[in-house]
Amino acid sequence: MTGTGPHNPLSSRLRALRPAAFGADPSGERWERIKRSPNFSDGVFQNPVGARTRPSGGSMIEFAKIYFRKEARARRSPVGHVPLHATTLADLAKPPASGLRLTWMGHSSVLAEIDGRRVLFDPVWGERCSPFPFAGPKRLHPVPVPLAELGPVDVVVISHDHYDHLDLPSIRALASTDTIFAVPLGVGAHLEHWGVPADRLRELDWNESAQVAGLRLTATPARHFCGRGIRNQQHTLWASWAVAGPEHRVYHSGDTGYFPGFKDIGAEHGPFDATMIQIGAYSEYWPDIHMTPAEGMRAHLDLQGGGRSGEPSGAMLPIHWGTFNLAPHPWAEPGEGTVAAAAAEGARVALPRPGEPFEPTAERVPSELWWRAAATAPAQGWAASGDKGSSPEVAPTA
Repeated sequence: MTGTGPHNPLSSRLRALRPAAFGADPSGERWERIKRSPNFSDGVFQNPVGARTRPSGGSMIEFAKIYFRKEARARRSPVGHVPLHATTLADLAKPPASGLRLTWMGHSSVLAEIDGRRVLFDPVWGERCSPFPFAGPKRLHPVPVPLAELGPVDVVVISHDHYDHLDLPSIRALASTDTIFAVPLGVGAHLEHWGVPADRLRELDWNESAQVAGLRLTATPARHFCGRGIRNQQHTLWASWAVAGPEHRVYHSGDTGYFPGFKDIGAEHGPFDATMIQIGAYSEYWPDIHMTPAEGMRAHLDLQGGGRSGEPSGAMLPIHWGTFNLAPHPWAEPGEGTVAAAAAEGARVALPRPGEPFEPTAERVPSELWWRAAATAPAQGWAASGDKGSSPEVAPTA
């Protein structure tokens, strides 16, 4: 077969030399399906609106100066032990009273228990989000529970193929179970390369759905990019996900910049009892592919119908922060920014420690500013209780 990237003889020889963690390029019928996608043109997957994916030219030099500045580097990591929830497995052994429970395991990894089924989003249990065990961003806190002790999972959902969302050791461990994998179009090539049988893959383009164990999983648009190898060929799709059970619905943003499509996703697949929204690893040098806490709150409100009185008011769980150092902002800033944004909007936000299960529709959700115990305080000190930088009142369930 002729064409771009993965299908010429030289590329085939080079692929044989690359590390297993780089995964595999789409080929065969998968590649044909990608080329038929309405989201694929000019040889690459396209964003719903334009997006810059990395600094370039002079901005890259400016970014490097900031990133490696000694005083800034010190603030990008916790100075003490990140407090973990101590009784995760014991808590998970009891069924959720409401039928819906979320457990944030750190970064974007979340176990969602929905109407008697278990969904594991973006499981990353590895020590580094990197293709190499000796280099790359290292975990800033231990995983709350070993993956092998987590118990059966009905479906694993992957948002895209970046290393901090698609982790080779975690996928290989889960491949030995009976779980189904729901992934964006093209990502299945990586999983098959790592030992996941094709019949356990549900590989979806945007706005396609699959039924798994009584749940409807829909790949929804996101504003990001993809790639695991040396060259970023944009041949695998990135997605956010809407998951609906008989009684409850949740949304996981994956990685995304802000874009108007959140309103459409909410109108089509909501109302959501909970949203899991990326609020970390943002920077002015890549403003289109990751959201700031304020943008994340705006996305949450868009998904919920705008946050107007009388509209759905599900809880927002901030994700994609606290576990890996991936951007120049201070380690605690995403948490502080989310609290401030929630207070300003009167929104319901959950602030669990890693490993702390909570029920989004319960009267109260976790609200302790736990990260302050492990962070370097800002020069002006922490925001005082009661202002827009403090923990918002947790609103009753609507």
